[in-house]
Amino acid sequence: MDNTKNIRQRTEIKEESLSPFAQRSRLSLGRAVFEEPCALRTDFVRDRDRIIHCKAFRRLKHKTQVFMAPEGDHFVTRLTHTLEVSQIARTIARALNLNEDLTEAISLGHDLGHTPFGHIGERALSEMLEENFRHNEQSLRVVDLLEKNGKGLNLTLETRDGILHHSKSKVDMAEAHSQDAKTLEGQICKIADAVAYINHDLGDALRAGIFKENELPKESIKVLGSHHSQRINALVTDIVYTSWDATGENGLDVKPYIHMSLQVASAANALRDFLFERVYMRSDNNETHYKDIVAAIFQYYLKHPQEIPAEYFIHAPHHNKRAVADFIAGMTDNYALCTYNKLRLV
Repeated sequence: MDNTKNIRQRTEIKEESLSPFAQRSRLSLGRAVFEEPCALRTDFVRDRDRIIHCKAFRRLKHKTQVFMAPEGDHFVTRLTHTLEVSQIARTIARALNLNEDLTEAISLGHDLGHTPFGHIGERALSEMLEENFRHNEQSLRVVDLLEKNGKGLNLTLETRDGILHHSKSKVDMAEAHSQDAKTLEGQICKIADAVAYINHDLGDALRAGIFKENELPKESIKVLGSHHSQRINALVTDIVYTSWDATGENGLDVKPYIHMSLQVASAANALRDFLFERVYMRSDNNETHYKDIVAAIFQYYLKHPQEIPAEYFIHAPHHNKRAVADFIAGMTDNYALCTYNKLRLV
């Protein structure tokens, strides 16, 4: 074995063959707290490994994506959603010759801050805090402050930036790229998140009998296909070819961005809007029920902060509401329900 370079350095040399617009690990802006480089892994690989092994990542398997306590084994959870985003994002990154390791790290960490009961829990905590509780900001708070008993994971600035800027408001999918993400890899995670949730939420809603396939927007089906795999393939292929400038092979001086063509974006918009109307915003008594559960737990711990693990007060010593929100946000659906019943808050 050649001892003049360690394995990490060899990987960094291989990264020189990536697109000129790819983020190279050796050029990372670094971590908040300096660490000696690893002999085996690049900085972005270390970020990915830390996320996979953290407690917040494990809890994703018991957190709701959209449907609470579904009767069936095939409904998406926050963990399976995260894995689908990672797969889609890596496919795009590889096709565009960008940094797969950074793309994967961002994808695996993007939803660590999601609450129990999906976006219902997010809205409930917003009401309790009397300010917007945003899961992307909470994901960053998890990796920066809450993991490792309050020490955080000390991730690179590039991974942290991608996690913070992955979230999408209800905007035109043609403009779904993140102007704020400092890397193309961060933009990939944002658009891959949309590709994943549009398709698996559609499948779950069909499985739950909320609507039938013949009710789906016909123009979207005509453009994207009538099956799950066809739609994902159509979206990913379009993103790759529309964003082809990201390979740097066109000689442009302007940094490209990750996006869809207008036709495919229009089809994706129609599906996404259909889901908002028929699934995300539909009148559901369950929302009130689960929001009441979160509110009751919140009020209890606000009155009994001594029952919250001490590490939640390390970064919020004079703001009990923030510590309570951090504690609840980390709960799985089952843990929140058990806590609610155990504390006799019914």
